[in-house]
Amino acid sequence: MLHFSKTVLMNRLTHLQIVQPEEADLHRLLSAGRVVATEYDKQGFLTKLDRNLPLELQYKYGNLSKGECKPGYAEAKMTSIYPKFSKPAPMFLDPNFKRLSKISGYPPPFGVRTQEKIIDYILQATKRYSLDSELDSISCKKCIIIGNGGILFNKSLGSQIDQYDVVVRLNEAPVVGFEKDVGSKTTMRITYPEGAIQRPERYEKSSLFVLSAFKPMDFRWLRHMVFNEKPRRMEGFWKSVARAVPRDPEDMRILNPYFIQEAAFKFIGLPHNSGLMGRGNIPTLGTVAITMALHNCDEVAVAGFGYDMNTPYAPLHYYERLRMSAIRESWTHNISKEKEFLRKLVKGGVIQDLTHGI
Repeated sequence: MLHFSKTVLMNRLTHLQIVQPEEADLHRLLSAGRVVATEYDKQGFLTKLDRNLPLELQYKYGNLSKGECKPGYAEAKMTSIYPKFSKPAPMFLDPNFKRLSKISGYPPPFGVRTQEKIIDYILQATKRYSLDSELDSISCKKCIIIGNGGILFNKSLGSQIDQYDVVVRLNEAPVVGFEKDVGSKTTMRITYPEGAIQRPERYEKSSLFVLSAFKPMDFRWLRHMVFNEKPRRMEGFWKSVARAVPRDPEDMRILNPYFIQEAAFKFIGLPHNSGLMGRGNIPTLGTVAITMALHNCDEVAVAGFGYDMNTPYAPLHYYERLRMSAIRESWTHNISKEKEFLRKLVKGGVIQDLTHGI
C-alpha cells in the first residue's frame, strides 16, 4: 500500500483541482495512515466505485461463513465510498428529540421546527420509540426495503425476503395475494397521509405504522390516528387520506426527519431552497427508507426499485396494471439524480439490489 506525507498528498489534491471530502475527514484519513482516493464528486462520493472490499474490511469480514450477518458492514462500506458518513441517527423520534440539533432548525419535511408541541403530545401516547424488544436485542440486523416497482412481479423472491430480520414496506403496497413475489413478513410500513392504506382490513395484523412527515398537517393527521379521532378538516392534502389506522398507539412511530434532510441535501444534492419544500428537492420515500437503514442496519438490501423509462408498457407497480408510461415529471422529486445516488450504493457494494433494477 502506498503512503504519502500529508504535505505531498495535499499538494497533489490541490494540483488535480478535485472535489475533496471535508477537511476534518481528510485529516482523519491521513492520520490513520490510509491513502485518500484522488477523486470525489460534488456530494463527496468516490468517483471510482467497485464492490471489492478495502483491505481492512477483507480482514474483518473474510472469515465469516457465507450468509452470516456482517456486523457494521453497511456503515463500513458507506464510509469507504463516502468519508463524510456519520452513523449516529436514531430511527424514530423519542421524547428527547429536541436534543437532535440537525433537525431542530428546519421545519417539515427536513426537521421538526414549529411542530415540537404536537410531536410531544403524540409521543406521550405512543410510549414506545424503537423496534420491538426482540429485534432491539439482535446484535446484527439484516434489513430489506421493498419498493413497489413492477420489476418485483413474477420474481418469486417472497421466501428470500422473509428471511431478513427487518422488512420495510412503503405506503399502501399490498402483501396478501402477492406473497410469492414480495413475501409475507412486514416489520414496519412507512407512509405519509396520502400514501397510507385506506381500507382497515388491508393492514397487516402485526407491524409498526411509521409516519414520514412531509408537511405540518401530516403531524395533525397522525394525532387523529393515534387518538382514534375522525379528522374534522382534510384540506391541504393532495388526495384523499385514511380516516383511521387500525393500530394501537404503541405500534405507531414517527420517522426521524433527518433521513429526508440527509438524503436530499447530502446524498443526492437536491436544491436547498432555504430548508423548505420546493420544486425537485424532496427525495422519494424509498430513498428515505434506504437512508434510514444505512444508519440502523448492519446489512441493507432492496427489491422492487428502479423505473425503466425505455419500457413504457412494463408494469409500473407489481400490484396493478398501470404502465410505466403513466409516470409524469414530478414537481417534488428528481428521479434521475436520485437514481444516480442509488447506483452509487449498489456499485459500491453498500446495498444489495435483489431485483437488479437500479
